[in-house]
Amino acid sequence: MRLLVTIGWVMFLALSASAEQNVNPDINRNYQNPNVTQWRGVFERDGREVWDRRDDIIRQLRLKPGQKIADVGAGTGFFTLMMAQAVGPTGKVYAVDIAKNFVDASVQRAKDHGLQNVAGVVNDAHSVRLPANAVDLVFTSDTYHHFEYPQSTLASIHSALVPGGEMVVIDFKRVPGISNPWVLQHVRAGEATVTAEIESAGFELVERLDFMQTQYFLRFRKR
Repeated sequence: MRLLVTIGWVMFLALSASAEQNVNPDINRNYQNPNVTQWRGVFERDGREVWDRRDDIIRQLRLKPGQKIADVGAGTGFFTLMMAQAVGPTGKVYAVDIAKNFVDASVQRAKDHGLQNVAGVVNDAHSVRLPANAVDLVFTSDTYHHFEYPQSTLASIHSALVPGGEMVVIDFKRVPGISNPWVLQHVRAGEATVTAEIESAGFELVERLDFMQTQYFLRFRKR
C-alpha cells in the first residue's frame, strides 16, 4: 500500500509540474559557461556569510561517515569538499550544478585533496537528475532562489531522497525594509514562501536554526 501511495504521489507531482511556469527565466544566465576562478573570488571571500560560517554550517548538518549527500548548486565546490571529508571513503557526495564547469571543478577539487568519493552531476532547470532513493541528504546553499521550476525540481529531490531523508535549505532572509536592495531584487521569495513550497512538495519542516544574520537554515524531512 505504501508503495502505491508513493508512486501515486510522484505521478501527481510530475503531472502538476508539466504545466509549471518558469518563476525567473533570467536567474541563471550568468552560469551558462562560468569562469570558475572568477566565481571562486565571489563565492569564497571573507564577508560572504556562508563562507565565513562554513564550519558552523557543516557542523549543523551532523554528517556521518558512510552517508550519501547531494550538494545541489555546488558552485565552486567548497561545501562539496567539506562534505566529502566528513562522510569519508565509505560515503559519497554528488556535486550537482547546472554548469558543467562547476561540476568538473568540484570533482577535481576533491581529487586534488586525495578524495575519490565525489561524483559530478550536471542537472537542468527541472530536475536534479539523481536516481531515486540515492541520497540521505540534499543540501542547498544560496541555491533555492535559483530554482527556475521549483515544483518540478522539488519533486526530483523528493524522489532522490531515501525514505525519511532530509533536505537542508540555506537562503537569504528577504524582509522588505530590512534586507539590502540586492536581496530584495535578486531573491524572489522570503522564508515563509520557501517553506510553504517545500512542504507542499511532500516535506515537513523539522528544524530551523537562526545562527546567521542574513540567512536562514531550514531542515526538512521527506514525508
